[in-house]
Amino acid sequence: MTETPQTTFNRVLLKISGEALMGDQGYGLHPPTVERIAREVKTVHDMGVEICMVIGGGNIFRGLAGSAQGMERTTADYMGMLATVMNALAMQSALEEIGVYTRVITAIRMDEVAEPYIRRRAVRHLEKKRVCIFAAGTGNPYFTTDTASALRANEMACEALFMGKNGTDGVYDSDPRTNPDAKRYDKVSYDEVLQKNLKVMDASAIALARDNNLPIIVFPLDEPGGFRGILAGQGTYTRVG
Repeated sequence: MTETPQTTFNRVLLKISGEALMGDQGYGLHPPTVERIAREVKTVHDMGVEICMVIGGGNIFRGLAGSAQGMERTTADYMGMLATVMNALAMQSALEEIGVYTRVITAIRMDEVAEPYIRRRAVRHLEKKRVCIFAAGTGNPYFTTDTASALRANEMACEALFMGKNGTDGVYDSDPRTNPDAKRYDKVSYDEVLQKNLKVMDASAIALARDNNLPIIVFPLDEPGGFRGILAGQGTYTRVG
């Protein structure tokens, strides 16, 4: 019988981008990729960790991109929120297929497909070891899913916010794909992220995490076993905070 690794975290939030669900496609959902990420989540769930998730919607529609093409910003942002709900439902399906009870909880009411966001009910789901996927951002235009993840992590009293990134193993001072001399940080402060405009999360999300002492762990999502490994104290990552 394999011994389950120990972790110091009891409750965490995992934030992933919508693009992480595309696989090698240029658009939409790639079911094998969704299933792979679901298995990663299950390995951490099996460690006894309570898990929240926030998934972006950029693989389907990005509000800022729509706004840049002449669409009214608020309408574009609401369309982006609906895209996050589609991703959340896909992840819920993949998780429940492998035996992980999951609830999709939306900031905009759509009772036929998901639960409305009620904080105490969401906390109870976590206590019952259900994965909670928070969708539709904060329910407000002009706020990104990065800000939604920092907000929900604080509301759920998560001990850390895990940012799963594709193609990078942490935070760098410049893009390592274009600059081979880019320096990777093992640890970086919130203020340094803001001052140097390091591409971790948007400024409002970083400020919200800083003001509530919420650690942000940036790690490679495309590395098999990466999420579980980081929680067990192994692997490569950057800690913000």
